Amino acid sequence: MSKRYDKPIPLGWYAVDYSAKLQAGNVKPLSYFGRELVLFRTESGEAKLLDAYCPHLGAHLGHGGKVVGDSISCPFHAWKYNGEGYCTDVPYAKRMPPKVDGKQIIRSYPVVEQNNMVWAWYHPGDAEPGFEVFAIPELSSPEWSEMVSCDWTFNSIIQETGENAADIAHFVTVHGIPDMPVGKVTMEGHIRRTLMLSEVQVIGEEGEIDRSGENLEAGHLESVNYGPGQTYQKFSRMFDIVMMGTLTPIDDQSMHMRFNFSMPKAQSEEHALYAKGFMDEIVHQVEQDIPIWENKVYLESPVLCDGDGPIAQYRKWFQQFYA
Repeated sequence: MSKRYDKPIPLGWYAVDYSAKLQAGNVKPLSYFGRELVLFRTESGEAKLLDAYCPHLGAHLGHGGKVVGDSISCPFHAWKYNGEGYCTDVPYAKRMPPKVDGKQIIRSYPVVEQNNMVWAWYHPGDAEPGFEVFAIPELSSPEWSEMVSCDWTFNSIIQETGENAADIAHFVTVHGIPDMPVGKVTMEGHIRRTLMLSEVQVIGEEGEIDRSGENLEAGHLESVNYGPGQTYQKFSRMFDIVMMGTLTPIDDQSMHMRFNFSMPKAQSEEHALYAKGFMDEIVHQVEQDIPIWENKVYLESPVLCDGDGPIAQYRKWFQQFYA
């Protein structure tokens, strides 16, 4: 059976877990980038990510492996590896095997913690990071609420899901936005910014969205892509709410999407209710998109019209992430 997508996994920073869910000594098996991985936090508190399989006899370090100091111990024969992929101990050997001694024998991934999440750098050729994870100030501010998170796994690729922001027409045809949004797009290196003004449905007193199309108000959206794996969106109406989207490839045909929301603690109870209603609407729209993403194909040369939005511009920008 042929693959639906014939594109490599794009290079970039990708969220692999929430920092609070990875305590010192924790070990987690992960499947991202078309690879089996092991994520662990050392006793000194650093998050580390390695390819999963022990080069000794192939055991998966994420299933039964234990953190010992700054290394992870294999569940099979207790060989130990540090976060850079070097063997630090073979407990029953009289001397370190020459193939192991002083050599990186397990692939490791650059890791940073930012915005309450653990991020790993992926590059198919293992090149060093070419840009940084963007720090979102609201997510570390005591004046903003703790993140509320939603996540989905489905069969699509990051380029396809990101194209939605450029596909202006689908906001009307899929999501029922009354009129075509008006947006300004700028691109510089790995960053893509969109400022969008639109007429949107009113949110009722109980936080529900009025989908009748009869009652509208002005909405303002600032959306920024920082590489393929991180988005920042700020919605401003009578209330404020920010969202960090993370998009992580499971393999070259499927992905893990997380939406993380925060709002000002100082907002009135009424405005917080409106913000919650708006958050629910964003989640609703994603769940409208997923069945389309899972069943469409990618056309290299689509037939476009003048109302479709800057789709070709977006595709050209995204090409830089294919090594």
